[in-house]
Amino acid sequence: VQLQASGGGLVQAGGSLRLSCAASGSIFSINYMGWYRQAPGKQRELVAGITSGGSPNYADSVKGRFTISRDNVKNTGYLQMNSLKPGDTAVYYCNALVVSTAIPGERDYWGQGTQVTVSS
Repeated sequence: VQLQASGGGLVQAGGSLRLSCAASGSIFSINYMGWYRQAPGKQRELVAGITSGGSPNYADSVKGRFTISRDNVKNTGYLQMNSLKPGDTAVYYCNALVVSTAIPGERDYWGQGTQVTVSS
């Protein structure tokens, strides 16, 4: 199973970006998809997550600005980021708890990270 994150870039404060995380491989089910971020000198933190049933959760710092969603047919997750602030600058990583058809049980997978830079 592989996760491919995309959609990062440079944007001015107040702008928007949409991140995508495409899962591929021998996937039976994706039980949870999440987005984390890590800014320089800081620990990685959860930004948003979504269950297989579509229930989202958000960090307080992004509530009302970010929206997480997923397409279970395409095995792809999305993070719509609006009203971006310089404080949102970080490398964003996607994460998924996946049940594979090849390996028993649920496992944790990470994408490669995509840089989001918000200028003031």
